Amino acid sequence: MAPLVDERTLAELLERVAAGETSVDQAVGDLSILPYEDLGDAKLDHHREFRTGQSEAVYGPGKTPGQVRDAVKALAAGTVRAIFCTRATPEQYAAVLDAVPHATYDERSRLIVVPGTGNGEPHGLVAVVWAGTADIGIAEEAAQTAEALGLSVTRIGDVGVAGLHRLVDHRDEIEASECVIVVAGMEGALPSVVAGITSRPVVAVPTSVGYGAAFEGIAALLAMLNACAPGVSVVNIDNGFGAAHVADRMVRAVRK
Repeated sequence: MAPLVDERTLAELLERVAAGETSVDQAVGDLSILPYEDLGDAKLDHHREFRTGQSEAVYGPGKTPGQVRDAVKALAAGTVRAIFCTRATPEQYAAVLDAVPHATYDERSRLIVVPGTGNGEPHGLVAVVWAGTADIGIAEEAAQTAEALGLSVTRIGDVGVAGLHRLVDHRDEIEASECVIVVAGMEGALPSVVAGITSRPVVAVPTSVGYGAAFEGIAALLAMLNACAPGVSVVNIDNGFGAAHVADRMVRAVRK
């Protein structure tokens, strides 16, 4: 695997900084666009973590177990934060486990996670709220991603709008968090309700749960985009992984 920072490139860059030919800010900019690693089928962006604070992830569908294994192994060899493979199958996990023995897998979230080495103590608290039991898989994708990124997570489940008293009972827990991820299908009303009872930013995740007119999550997506309450941002259908990354960036930005 190509090293995270190529020795020759780094040496030349430091020499230019020492000679006054390149400023420190310019050097940092140069480091943020160093080369990727070409695996043939995939080109891995090892320096995404340097640029964005979050490492590149592997999307499982459409990839063979061997392709997933090779990508995860290469990323894990040179990354400080957690590595993810999303929507992974047990077969893909088995292949990864042969190469990265400390990788974990959860069948509900379908996440393969290689724990990071640089997270340290939790750097924030996020609440993950979901409407019904059918939403648990996506909610767990969000919760487990957030935890692997170094956030503490409060899970609040089965509090959909058909019984609002269940949600109100958890208002203090929601308010104690720094960001709230709200997962719901059907009519997708829960994020707007949550945003109406808390001062915290809400990241809404529509799920593909619901009968025919739910259109596999499109109804929930449109409802969330049209939320009456302010302070709601929306990710794509079933994208708990993306919601956790949004929450992580929000928390990190505030704590800098």
